[in-house]
This record gives sequence, C-alpha cells and structure tokens, in this order.
Amino acid sequence: METLSEAGDNVLGNYDSVARRAMESLFRTFENFSEGTIVVDVHGRVVWINKRYAARFGFADPQDAIGLDCERVIPNSLLREVVATGKPILLDIMEAAREPMIVMRLPIKDDEGNTVGAVGFALFDELKALTPLLSHYTRARDELAATRRTLEQTRRAKYTFASFVGNSPATLEVKRLARRAAQVDAPVLLLGETGTGKELLAHAIHAGSLRADRPLVTVNVAAIPEALLEVEFFGAAPGAYTGAERKGRVGKFELADGGTLFLDEIGDMPLSLQSKLLRALQDKEIEPIGSNRIIRSDVRIIAATSADLPALVEAGKFRADLYYRLNVVPICVPPLRLRQADLLPLAYAILEEICRRTERDAPVLSDSALALMGEHDWPGNVRELRNTLERLVMMHDGGEVDASMLAPLLGRRAVTAPAPAPAPRPVATDTPAPLPPPAPPGYAEAMAQYEAAYLTQALAASRGNAPRAAAAIGISRAAFYKKLVAHRAAGRMAPAGAAED
Repeated sequence: METLSEAGDNVLGNYDSVARRAMESLFRTFENFSEGTIVVDVHGRVVWINKRYAARFGFADPQDAIGLDCERVIPNSLLREVVATGKPILLDIMEAAREPMIVMRLPIKDDEGNTVGAVGFALFDELKALTPLLSHYTRARDELAATRRTLEQTRRAKYTFASFVGNSPATLEVKRLARRAAQVDAPVLLLGETGTGKELLAHAIHAGSLRADRPLVTVNVAAIPEALLEVEFFGAAPGAYTGAERKGRVGKFELADGGTLFLDEIGDMPLSLQSKLLRALQDKEIEPIGSNRIIRSDVRIIAATSADLPALVEAGKFRADLYYRLNVVPICVPPLRLRQADLLPLAYAILEEICRRTERDAPVLSDSALALMGEHDWPGNVRELRNTLERLVMMHDGGEVDASMLAPLLGRRAVTAPAPAPAPRPVATDTPAPLPPPAPPGYAEAMAQYEAAYLTQALAASRGNAPRAAAAIGISRAAFYKKLVAHRAAGRMAPAGAAED
C-alpha cells in the first residue's frame, strides 16, 4: 500500500514533469513559429541554431555555426550581454543585413539560479508586424515633445528692453536701473501704478539675465483665492486636499527652479502666507503641503505692486522683514502722464503692432487728435493707451482721425476752443516797449516737430536709407514714408536727399 510520503513524492514528481514539459512545449512553440532560434552557452558560444536562422546568416549547415562566438554568427547579437547580466531583453529591434528583425533574448539558468547560457528568438522579420504599436509610440512621443516645446515657450520671456518704448529722461533712467538689475541675482521690486509696464520690465530683466534660458514663471497674487495660494506656491502631495487624491500638484517654486519667479501684485498677499514666502526665500527650500519632502528651489524673485508697501508695513498689513527682503533693487516705473515725451513714439509703436496683428491699415492721427491725447491724463497708463488705440483701429474706416473721433474713446466730448480775444492796442509812449517773446507752438505742432526731428535723426543714423531707418525705430516702411511726406509738406523737414532710398 502506498504511503502518504510516497504519494507526496509522486505528486511533486508529476509537478516537475509537467513544468518541464511546459517549458519544452513553450520552447518548441517559439522555435516553430519564430523566424529563427539560437542557444549559446555561458561563454557566448553557439550550442544550437535552427536551420532557418543559420541559413539567414550564411550557414547552409547549422552544424558549421556550433562552437563559434555568437557575434561571428549574428553580427549584432546581444546574447553575450544577456549571459553576463542574467537579465532578459524581451523586445528589441536588431539590425540585420537584409532588414531589421524583432527579437527576444532570455537567460538560461540552472537549479541554483546561475546563468549558464541564453536563448534568442527572432519573432518577426518585418517591422510592419508591429506597425500599430510603433505608430502609437511615435505619435505619443511626438505629442509629448510638442507639448514640452509649447510649455517651454510659454515660460520664456516675451519682451526685451527694446519693448519698453520711450526716450524721456524718466524712461531712460528706468531702463538703466533695469539693465543693471539684470546683471545681478538679487530680488527686484517694481513699483508703480497699474498699467505702467511692470510685467514687461520683469520679462526684460529675466531675458537680460544669466537665467534667460531657464523658466520665467508668473504668479498673479491678486487673481488667486487665498485658500489656493499656498498650493500655488509650494505644491501639494497626493491626497493632501480634495482633488489631489490621484496625483499631487507641482508648485510654482519648483517649476521656476533655476529661473525667475515673478510675483505680480505682491501687496495683495495674505499676511498669513508672507512668513512662509519669507522662509522659502531665505532657506531656498520648500515643503509641499501634506508632504515631509524638502525640495531645494533656486529661484530669482521679481516682485511688482501698485500698492504703497511702506504704508502697508506701517499699517501692519505687510511684514517689514519680507518688504526688506524684496526691496533690494527697487525700480519705480513712472506713470504715462509724467513721461509725455514718450506718448507719441509709444502710440505709433502700439499702432504698428496692432495693425500688423490685425492686418489693418494704421489710422493717421491729425494735429487735433494728437493735441487731445496730450491733454489726457491717462489714468490707466500704457494699458489705457493700448486699449484706446485698439478700439480706434477696429472702428477706423480710413482717412484722418481728428479729435472728434478720438474724444468718445477717451470718455470726453470734443471741445472747440473759443476764439482768442483781440489783443489790446498798444499805448504810445516815448520809449518803445521791448518786443514780447514769440508765442510757443501749440501742443500738436510741438509734438509734430518732435516727430519730425525724431525721423530726421533716424535717417541720419541710417545714412539716408529710409527702409533701414524705419526698421531701426520699429515702424513699417509705408508708415515711415507717409510721415516723411506729411512733415516735408508742412516744412518741418528738408526735402529728400539724393542718397535717400
């Protein structure tokens, strides 16, 4: 009678037998359906190769390949690597003389787990067998590369110092300070009314710095709810808050690593978050919400605000230590009303950009329209100027734009100036009265004379080459010629020279 021990031995023996038969069956299946099979020993020498595979590599008799190094039989074989590492190469494309092949390589191990050889199967001899998989992979790879390129473009500076138009003393001083700030790595604080171009300057400073090839990441503090600001800055671990169960959130500090973090409207930052921001700036470390992971963050801070930060500090609404940390390189951006000399070139530069983008003709501003623009205070600064000119371009149907057309866009009525009162008759005296100084030209004429001088200077710098002069000051050649004709007809510029193109 069979004992339990003997029965157990028989069961185990049956299991081993089934396993061996399964492995042999699997090998035969691969060998029958693959394009070729090869086996090598621990030294990488061929111990068996089927007839189809041997013939493919020039061996009429498979026995002629036995004992040769696998690389002599199959020039691009990686079976020696499989033997050396003991790790399989499950799917690979192997270059062959005629055409590439899809191959699989597996290690052969003894009962103790030692690698004693390797087996290789050539699964397909045409890549078209994997065309759907390769097409899907290629498409996904291309889409990922395109997304990365787009993301990199959105995190690059969009403006340079040339974008900050104007040559008034105030503007030149701002550019001087900003260029100096670009050469250092200290925090910059941009102060000024809304719409004065602080964001443009932040982009220009980053573009001129040593961090220009790294990301520029912007956070508008005033536009983000207080409850989300901490996550926006520092990120969050998976499951740290509702909606973050599956994956976490990367914060702006981590995204801007190595580059610049622009904090717009920093004066609106909640007091409770200011201490955490200060710590991140001092320690150059952040800790995502719900995580114990410390992340090193090397960022350069540019902050901007239209608020009176010293007054907020005095009122206890802004931390003094954070203010001093940000206020290393302060730059005050003047409002447009304090740099009236920039109004005309700025308006023409904006008009040129709008018309190029919308593919419309630029309107010609009359003297009365220019005078009205000069009288306006521009409380919205450059942003208001751009908005006004954009509306003007959309409404313009051709011809000259006078003050009556421009006035509604500025929220005012066109006022006709009263006729000047007759001058009193001079009283005869024995000694002649000194002649009064000549009256200054009107504002519109003064601005026109400024433009004429500006164009003359551009022409001189380009040695009379009008297209080159137009490109140098950033307007189209057609607009440049139109202005030349108008100013020469009014006698503000000399006639065209022989060298002018």
